[in-house]
Parts: sequence; C-alpha cells; structure tokens
Amino acid sequence: MKRITVGILAHVDAGKTTLSEALLYRGGRLKKPGRVDHGDAFLDTDALERRRGITIFAKQAVLPLPDAVLTLLDTPGHVDFAAEAERTLSVLDCAVLVISGTEGVQSHTSTLWHLLRTHRVPTFVFVNKMDLPGADRAAVLEQLNTRLEAGFVDFSLPADELAEEMAGLDEAALEEYIDTGSVSEQRAAELIVSRRLFPCFFGSALKLEGVDELLAGIARWAPVPVYPAEFGARVFKVSRDEQGVRLTHIKVTGGSLKAKTMLQGVTAAGEVWQQKADALRLYSGAKYAPLAEAEAGTVCAVTGLDHTWPGEGLGLEENAAAPAMEPVLACEVLAPEGADVTDLLAKLRLLEQEDPLLQVEWSEASGRAQVRLMGEVQQQVLASQMKTRFDLDVIFGPGAIVYKETIASPVVGMGHFEPLRHYAEAHLLLEPGERGSGLVLASAVSEDELDGNWQRLILSHLAERRHPGVLAGSPITDMKITLTAGKAHLKHTEGGDFRQATFRALRHGLMQAENLLLEPWYSFRLEVPAANLGRAMADVQRMSGRFDPPETLGETALLTGEAPVSEMTGYAAQVAAYTKGDGRLSVTVKGYEPCHNAEQVIAAAGYDPERDTENPADSVFCSHGAGVVVPWREAAAKMHLENRVRLEAEEEPPAPAPAPAARPASGSLEEDAQLAAIFERTYGPVQRRELFRSAREQTPAPPAAPWKEKREYLLVDGYNVIFDWPDLKELAGRDLCAAREALIQILCNYQGFHQCTLILVFDAWRVSGGAGGVERQGGVWVVYTKEAETADAYIEKVTYELGKLEKERRVRVVTSDGAEQLIILGHGTLRVSSRMFRREVEDTARQIERIIAEHNARRG
Repeated sequence: MKRITVGILAHVDAGKTTLSEALLYRGGRLKKPGRVDHGDAFLDTDALERRRGITIFAKQAVLPLPDAVLTLLDTPGHVDFAAEAERTLSVLDCAVLVISGTEGVQSHTSTLWHLLRTHRVPTFVFVNKMDLPGADRAAVLEQLNTRLEAGFVDFSLPADELAEEMAGLDEAALEEYIDTGSVSEQRAAELIVSRRLFPCFFGSALKLEGVDELLAGIARWAPVPVYPAEFGARVFKVSRDEQGVRLTHIKVTGGSLKAKTMLQGVTAAGEVWQQKADALRLYSGAKYAPLAEAEAGTVCAVTGLDHTWPGEGLGLEENAAAPAMEPVLACEVLAPEGADVTDLLAKLRLLEQEDPLLQVEWSEASGRAQVRLMGEVQQQVLASQMKTRFDLDVIFGPGAIVYKETIASPVVGMGHFEPLRHYAEAHLLLEPGERGSGLVLASAVSEDELDGNWQRLILSHLAERRHPGVLAGSPITDMKITLTAGKAHLKHTEGGDFRQATFRALRHGLMQAENLLLEPWYSFRLEVPAANLGRAMADVQRMSGRFDPPETLGETALLTGEAPVSEMTGYAAQVAAYTKGDGRLSVTVKGYEPCHNAEQVIAAAGYDPERDTENPADSVFCSHGAGVVVPWREAAAKMHLENRVRLEAEEEPPAPAPAPAARPASGSLEEDAQLAAIFERTYGPVQRRELFRSAREQTPAPPAAPWKEKREYLLVDGYNVIFDWPDLKELAGRDLCAAREALIQILCNYQGFHQCTLILVFDAWRVSGGAGGVERQGGVWVVYTKEAETADAYIEKVTYELGKLEKERRVRVVTSDGAEQLIILGHGTLRVSSRMFRREVEDTARQIERIIAEHNARRG
C-alpha cells in the first residue's frame, strides 16, 4: 500500500486547521470535526494552542484510505512560526496550500509559495470559504496564475475543458491532446510532480463542501516516491512529551527502522554521536501507537536520541539545506529576581534544540542571555512555554533589529598564524553574493598544493559560527568565500593553527572591503477605508518603504508593498487607531536589503573592529624565535604565499535584474492628485529637473520628437494596454501585428476627438537589431524603441523633456506599471491606468456615435 505524506499550509485564518479536521472526518478518522474557535481541534493538541486559537507546532495525523495511507502534517499559519512550517517541507511528498476565497493571495501566501518552490514540493490548492460573500472563483484563479506562477487549473471543470487547460501547460501534453483529444493520467501526474500543474479545488471546509473532491484528488494524483532498500531518514522536528521525554520526529526515506537499532549521526557542532533508537511512536493527534518497525514513507517519533537536530540526515539521507527563514528581532531574556541565570540558560538551550532558529546567545561580559525571534507573537509564546514547562516567569528587554553585513565588491583576505612551533597560512577571495544566498564556501586549491584534509578543515572553520562584520559587528551574509591558497608545515601545523589563520584572513578581507549594512524588510498587505488611503501611503513613505499602486475594493483600499522591519514594527496598532478598528495589516519577512539609515545604526552600535580582540585582523609571524603581531595593513607584504587573484582584471558585468512585473492599477486623476500631494510633502515641490541622470546617460537617445506643438500630451505604453485589454490580448495571442494595428485605429479615433498630441510607444527591448523609429498614422505618433530599450525608459525620457517646457502643458501617461508611478510624478506628469483609459476610450466612442446620430437625424 502506498504511503503519502501531505503537508497543509496557509496564511493565518485561511482555514487550514478546519480543512485538516474536515479531511480526517470525511476520511473516517474522526466521528466529529473539531473547530479551532471551540478549542476541540484534533490536531491542536497543545494547551497553549487551544488557549490562543492558533496552530503553533506542526502536528501529524494518520488517515487510512482504501488505496493509500495519508500522513497529514498540519503546520502553523502565523508568520512568526513560518520556520516550523518550513522544517516540514523536507519530508513532504506533496502539499495542500489553503487559500481564502475572500482574501485571495496574501502576503504570507507568497512566502509559503516561495518555500514550496525552493523545496520543489508538488502542490494542490484548496480555495476555502467559497460560501462567504465576496468569494470569486475566477478572480482567485487569476490571482494565483499572475501573482504566484502559471499552472493553476480548476479541477472541477468538465473532462474535455480540463484536458484542454492541461494541454496548454506542456508541449508533450499538447501533442497528446491533439492526437487523442485528452491528456492521460500519467501525463497529468508528471506535470504535477514537475510543478507545471497545480490542481485547484474549491469549497468550504467548515461546511464540508469540496473536501471529498480534494481527498479523492490527493489519493488519485499525489506522487508516490520510490525508496531505496538501504536505511535513510530525515529529522524534521525535535520535541518533548508531557513526561519530558525527548522525541526525534523523522520520516523514513529508505529501507526500514526497527526499535533498538543503533543509529549514528553528527551534531550541529560536528561531533559524531551513536545511540540506540529505544522506541518508535506513530503519532496521530495527541495519541500514539508503538511501532516495532517503521517502513519507508513512515513518519514517526523516536525516543532515546539526545543529539539529533532538525534537518539532520540519518543513514543514506543527507542533511537538509539551511532554512530560508531567519529571525529578525533580538531581545534580552530577563529572569525573575533571585533566579539562577545558569539554570535560565539551560532551559533556553532545551527550547533551542526544538527550534534552532530561536538562536540563544550568552554574553560572558554582561552575564545575560539573548534570543532571536521572528516576531512579537513568538515572544509571547516563548514566555508561556517557560512558565508552563519550567515554572519560570521571564520577561523580555526591548527588542532590537537583527542587522547583517555584506560586501559590495570582491576582495582578497590573507591570514598567517606562526607563533613558535605553529604554522598556517590561508588566502580567501570574498565576493558579494545574491540577496538571501547566505555564505557559500568553495576551494580553488589543488590537493597537490594543500592536503584535502586541511582544505576541508578551513571550510569547516568558516561554517562553524557566525562571523561579525566590521561596521556594527553584525553577522556577515550573502557572500561567496573561496580558498585560493594555503600552506601548512609538515611538523608544526595543528588543526587550531588553520582556525586562527582562516579567521584572520576573513577579517583581513573585511577590513579592506566596501562593506554594506543590511536590514530585514517586511512585505505588507494593508487594507484601510478609502478615506484613510492618503494617511497610509504617507506613513509608508515616512517609513522609507515602497508600495504598488493602490487598489480600490468597494469602500476599502488595498495597499501592498515593502518596508523596513525597524520602521513597521508596531504599526498594526497605529492602523487600528487611525482606522477606528476597520484597518488590517498583515506582514511577512521579505528578506534583507541595504539599510535605509545605515549611518545612524552604525553610529548607535559604536563598534570598533580594531578593538575587537576576539576577532583580530592582524597576522602573527615568527621572528627571532617568537611570535610577532603584524598589523593587518602591513600583513599582505609579509605573506609566504603569492596572491594569485588579480582583482584589477575586468570582470563580466552582472546581468541586469528583470523588470518587476506590472500589476493592474485602479488609479484615477483624483488619486494622482493625492499621490502628487504626498510626493511634494515628502520630497518638496515638483521641479522640472534631471532626477535620473545616470540611468539616462547610459540609454540611447530617443528618435527625433517632432510633436512638440500642442499643450496636451498623452503617452501610451502600447504593449501594456494590449495585454491589459481582454479583446486586444486575445487578438495578440493569434496575431500581435493585428493587435497593434487595432490599437492604433482605436487611438486615431480618440485623438481625432480630443485633438491632443498622442504618442503610442512599442518597446523593442527583446528585438535583436531593432533600430527604432517614429511614424505618424492618422494623427497618432507611433514610436518603436531601439534594441534593448524598454517603453518605460523611453516614456520616462519624453516626460522629462516635456516637463522642461512651459508648465502649462498637461502630460498624461497610460500605464499600469507601478514602477513608473513616482518617476512620472517627479516629472510633473499624471498617471492613468490601462483600465481607466479603456473607460475613457469607450466614453469617447459613445460621444462620437451620439454626434454622428444627431448629425444624421438633422440631415434626415
């Protein structure tokens, strides 16, 4: 019988636990589905979860079906416990992503999707709450396919329509559909496994609608792994039962595991351990059954293992990659008066074993403990755990942002350690990495030059701890570190010598580098009454954040964007105050970006890298039988090995970042006036000045502009409009040239009625050899940009040129690209969304028809 491990993931309040209960009930596992708000949910077994009404810890339930055994893993939905959800992804065969039918894709939904994509987990979608007013099946499907990625298909469609939808996702499926008129189950399963197809089911978990269809879909379409014969297992969680017994939660990924088997592994610190698996427990909710043997595909808990850690691989299984989620807040843990701080630290270490991202740190100098957290809710839960499990009433000091540091350009660091009877030298090339890449370690040294054991030791030392930067002492990240040279002595080199040389080389490189301070940013989704939209946008700009064009949802306005965690922490309370409880803010950690107030943060930290005796950049050389410290500025000239890296050589320029995908905007002239007012309050009065000189100096000059003759100008981003208007988009799918001609004809009528200067821009940035050009068709200037030039860049230049002319000129731009919003405002230009402009065009057509009808009536 096949075994399938299914994870349930969702944004908080999307109905994830309700769906888990409904699946267990409809599968015959429960006599009655529990409810979160009633505190009787089968999978919310912890007293703290029942009290707070949220899922905090991942739980499992076993659901036997006629042809399969499902292991359901219910994960937390709150962003503060995203790390708990991420840990389960490494053991999933597939996942069910729960979407609220009324809310659609939310901020944390995007984060979960990124994790699912990173871990390559085949995914089903259940759109919940379809019984509520405002739920729109078509709108949610469109959101999924535009905001996440293509491939979401409604599996409630008739068989012929479903086959047609699947055929459009893959060339092989299309050929099969053309030949047979259908797509086989095997082909559909391949598309699901390869994450090109995401089956979508719709219903209401609370009313048990659509649950049977989802359950049948999982049993029919979920991939079943083929496991090797030799034992392997992945640790995804560590916890303790009510008696304090340590539980290691694993999924067997090969062979089988019997009770009393001797297991071996390596601790997070690199030490080898060997212990016996005393007992195996198969949990389902709060209860468990003992197992004599766990076969491949089984998810169970093992007792008797004291050194395992989440992400560890046992047997054939390799260790999991480092988690993508990272804590962004650090705060001091204060014990009650008279409590033993050593005992406090020991208790925190126990919780750290269960949640490695808790990251407990101890300061010998101050005698205080500090923890790193994802947010305020996790802080409250940690305090409750300390009280419930250890009877310790802890409080927390003020939270501080966890900053990080990286470098902006490559640099070589050299370290030498040679006191008497010791010897080691290491050279490291430090290169900036992509955001979120962490530290990537490599070696470019032949084993003929330096033995492989020494090389592995150097890389192990680089990975064994967090290394402080030189700006504020924050951990370094997003960097590739390559060993380029190293030297050992046959008699006098010991393991600790290379540790010293490696750390000094790293520090030496950082002291020379162009360093950057990074801070965490939130992605946010802010819903406020329309009357409060101006206040919300002003607040985001004050926070040094950025936002997409606002969307109007009836009497509510929706604002999405990004902002620094340091600025947005605590903002939810302000939203509730100024909206009188009608506003709602949800955030999720986006990642690290350059700090918006780096100078202020660095000054406040007061960190002096040359006085950090625990992290020296100087090297130690032997002179006259004694070790002599050589300052880092002079050390390079005394190294025994030649520097083999020539940074002066011209390197390949990095590929340009892809332009952000355009989002539909519901803007209007009134909104633009409000945006312009906010722009002027933030940046001062609009001046007709050069704002983007460096960008334009590198862009080819536009074609000649013979249209500077009227007072009113309208610039239209041609392809933006074509792919936003449904009839033109459909035509473009068949013949793009015909769609262009149709748009030109429409605009000719518009221009003839309004008598404005209308400039229609089609970009050629993907057209090889495009020379660009300008032509006039029926009163409309049609511009084809040059090769590698986008319509946005061209429009930006033209609005700037027109802005330098007399101020009485009125310039409008038709585009739904939010990235252009502040740019055109800075040029004194008004923005019109593609959809708003369509209404203008339709209104113009009606007026023309009315005039023609009146004229014909007079003639008749």
